[in-house]
Amino acid sequence: MGTLDKRAKIDDVFKSNALVDIRACNKPVIKSLFRGVRSSKFRHVYGSPSRREELYDNIPITRNAHDSNFCAANPKFVAIVTEVAGGGAFVVLPINKTGRLDLNTSKVTGHRGPVLDVKWNPFNDNIIASCSDDCTIKLWYIPDSGLSCNLNEWLIELRGHRRRVGYIEWHPTAENVLASSGFDYMVMLWDAGSGQILNTIDCHPDIVHSITFNRDGSRIATTCKDKKVRSIDPRSGLVVAEGICHEGSRSSKVIYLDNERLLTTGFSTYSDRQIAIWNHTNLSEPLQRVNVDSSSGILFPYYDYDTKMVYLAGKGDGNIRYYEIVNEPPYIHFLNQFISGCPQVSC
Repeated sequence: MGTLDKRAKIDDVFKSNALVDIRACNKPVIKSLFRGVRSSKFRHVYGSPSRREELYDNIPITRNAHDSNFCAANPKFVAIVTEVAGGGAFVVLPINKTGRLDLNTSKVTGHRGPVLDVKWNPFNDNIIASCSDDCTIKLWYIPDSGLSCNLNEWLIELRGHRRRVGYIEWHPTAENVLASSGFDYMVMLWDAGSGQILNTIDCHPDIVHSITFNRDGSRIATTCKDKKVRSIDPRSGLVVAEGICHEGSRSSKVIYLDNERLLTTGFSTYSDRQIAIWNHTNLSEPLQRVNVDSSSGILFPYYDYDTKMVYLAGKGDGNIRYYEIVNEPPYIHFLNQFISGCPQVSC
């Protein structure tokens, strides 16, 4: 009987505790900081090296110390700036012509100084622009079959810079509009069809390190040796916003992520490599700043508008990092990196 009485008492205790007043079950006021694994369809992106027969081999890539990509590609061709004894040259190869390059391969050889940048026309896959140490910008026509001999006759030559031209960029929505920046601290807008200067932007006190258009071409962003990033109205030439992008003294780069947000790469005061996200209407403070590592190579950012992924590559690096861009803080998420034993010479 004593055992039965104890079991009855235990059952009464469980029954009384099982009755919960649901009016006291309120949602927590403070949200939990733990959010679990971030949902992303790019979390498992990875890179794999191409087979040897799919590579472009035996190309004498330029050893120029200029901070430029030295290569450009479109659906038809790939162009690579090469090392030559005198003047400047670059090779143009059909995109599917892989394998070992013949030393006597035809080149574009019209510049009198080293070629510093090349860019394909987004409206015509057969036209490429190049700028050089000889203070000129030249436009070239490449036939669909590629070059059968050295090309030294250009379509048009753009003259206006007083010192070497370091960077060029095509307008994304207006055909035949080209922007250039020179070591004369000037940014110029050109009508590439007529060769006329559309506008000259004189707002930089030092050398321009990079130049980019936003998606609709209504703004130009630049980085400069004075450590500032600027958002400029290309029609009026007025600076809409500016601010210190990276405190380090080495070169910084900028790209537009959309019509409003910028991404810059540069160095901190202690020479750490950094990336930062900005809103181009307020460049006094970044939306986000991330330290990458302590390597010395300048980081070049590449943005894929379709997947909203940023790829970071640096000269001398053996890896390429991928990041995902999102619309809410922290705006950028590291995904993965591709590691190779071969350092990058051009990007």
